Amino acid sequence: MKNTDLKSKTTENLEAELKGIKIITWALIGILIPLFSLTIYGLITNKSSTDLPLLVVAISCSAILPLQFINMKKIKTELNARG
Repeated sequence: MKNTDLKSKTTENLEAELKGIKIITWALIGILIPLFSLTIYGLITNKSSTDLPLLVVAISCSAILPLQFINMKKIKTELNARG
């Protein structure tokens, strides 16, 4: 997300976008925590052969989180600059 894109948006749009990103991020965290827990438990107990692929999915989905936090920080910085 470029800073010029953020400057061209209205404050209301930025607040709505920030709220949406927060909801999506916390929902993703809420899904990933049980997924990590269940797959690690499954790998330890060797109950299923699908645990390793699910762990790979959880790791790849968690790669989205830093990007979301960076976008939230940029939007908050822009909102604070506007006062």
